[in-house]
Amino acid sequence: MSDIDLNQQVIAEFRASGGRVGGHLEGVPVVILHHRGRSSGREYVHPVVCLVDADDANTVYVFGTNGGQPTSPQWYRNLTAAGTGTVETASATYPVSVRELTGAERERVWKKQTDQAPFFADYVDKLAGVRTIPVLALTRA
Repeated sequence: MSDIDLNQQVIAEFRASGGRVGGHLEGVPVVILHHRGRSSGREYVHPVVCLVDADDANTVYVFGTNGGQPTSPQWYRNLTAAGTGTVETASATYPVSVRELTGAERERVWKKQTDQAPFFADYVDKLAGVRTIPVLALTRA
């Protein structure tokens, strides 16, 4: 199954089950990102693991792991280029502003994410010396 087919399957399951998905993502919070291609202008939709900010329900964090690949995902490039996007949750779809986290703030959020989803730590080991996984704060606009 291609990545595109897998994404479509996860999106369909997410929408049919009120925001829950199974498989390797079972029990892990997921949102659907809507973003425009920075060159094509085409709308893209991707399911991504997220972390809701404990102090600000209007902010979710997403992580550009790209499954441990040596390059960041296209959705990351599109969102950071645009500075805006749309988040779809089980109960709402809303526009967001995009901000990339750095330094201690990034490390704090990344630690919370690896506590929530320990398999994320495997990506750091896999990408050591290759790239730092980007962390984006998506805040309801």
